[in-house]
Amino acid sequence: MDESDPATVPEALRGHFRLATLDRVSWGLFLPRRDGLSELEAWHRELIALREVMPKHAVFTHVTGARLRGWRLPRLQGTVPVFAAVREGDRSPRRHGLICSRLRRDPPHLKGVVARPTLDDDGLPRPGLLETDAPAEILLRAARDLGTLDLVIMIDSARRLGDLEPGDLDAVLGSGRPGVNLLRGAWQLSDPRTESVPESLLHCFLRCLGVKVEPQVALADEDGVQFGRGDFGVEGTSLVYEYDGAEHRTARRQTADLRRERRMGANYIRKAWTLDELLNHPAVVAHEIDRDLGRPHRPDDVRAWKHLVDNSQYGEIGRRRTMNRWWRNSGLDDWSRTA
Repeated sequence: MDESDPATVPEALRGHFRLATLDRVSWGLFLPRRDGLSELEAWHRELIALREVMPKHAVFTHVTGARLRGWRLPRLQGTVPVFAAVREGDRSPRRHGLICSRLRRDPPHLKGVVARPTLDDDGLPRPGLLETDAPAEILLRAARDLGTLDLVIMIDSARRLGDLEPGDLDAVLGSGRPGVNLLRGAWQLSDPRTESVPESLLHCFLRCLGVKVEPQVALADEDGVQFGRGDFGVEGTSLVYEYDGAEHRTARRQTADLRRERRMGANYIRKAWTLDELLNHPAVVAHEIDRDLGRPHRPDDVRAWKHLVDNSQYGEIGRRRTMNRWWRNSGLDDWSRTA
């Protein structure tokens, strides 16, 4: 064991201690305090410690498994539990902040890898302690708590990283298990060509409005020389729709964006919106797009988008529903027995 490497097995201590040099991970589970770790390294270390109280064949799933695989995640607020799946017949540990579900089958042969794997003496990856469930199962488990937009973000990322192929969800979608209908709808909206969470959201918004677009459209100047890509090109037009976030306002990024806009010249009409506009002022954006396309405004499209937002982690209703469920299932429900 090499405690200088945060990816190796930490010296988790089981029992009850009152020492300033120990950090409490869960009930009866402690880790020696270490400074200087990144947020991701500290999280990995806590997960490895939790393996001490989990069955041998347990795997991480839901947003925990997704994060270990490096997928993009929706905006999660508050304290997010650790999600695991245990084999039927194995004990299911009960710990605050740990939610375990049952595997109705043997664990997958390829469970994924640690995002930061340990290496043996030959420099080869050592079998990971932070193994995840199969990608399709991770998504199905998440579909029981999250909304369609949240799932689209995760599916887009999984497909882009090569973790999920078109046929990988067939067995799950045909199983009739809880969450299947929501997962099917999210799969139909997904596209692996999106490169960020806001792009996934903008793509879903345009789909709700019935706008046919090509993600990552190639941009070329008057001489046909390609000089970049646009987030979404509207089919049959010269319109390019893009997300414009705070990261586009850094000096270096803004210089590059302005140079690209000059090269776009009269060949393209570029419009960009912020995440706040998409989430809080969708009707205004929809009116702009309707004018671009020369069609009457369609309020039903905006209502469909608002419904997706409300039931996701980007809407107050969706956030409250998810957090209440996680609090109940993870044992953090003392508030439910108060007068």
